[in-house]
Amino acid sequence: MRLDELVTTKTVLALDKLLEEDSTFYGDLFPHVVAWEGTLYLEDGMHRALRAALQQRNVLHVRVLDLDAFRPGGSGAP
Repeated sequence: MRLDELVTTKTVLALDKLLEEDSTFYGDLFPHVVAWEGTLYLEDGMHRALRAALQQRNVLHVRVLDLDAFRPGGSGAP
């Protein structure tokens, strides 16, 4: 997913988390993105996204929860 397509949901950046070499040791390797009403929200993984940007990478591998698919008329609606 392109970094410029994501909307962050966190307002605080913890510098110690950003500088950790292996901050995903106990967690998921992929940041979590929620698709809602056509917008992609970065729910978890802001530090990984910022690290990617600082390394001049504009793409991030993420897990996406597409809530739009569960809305009436959505692509995954029953």
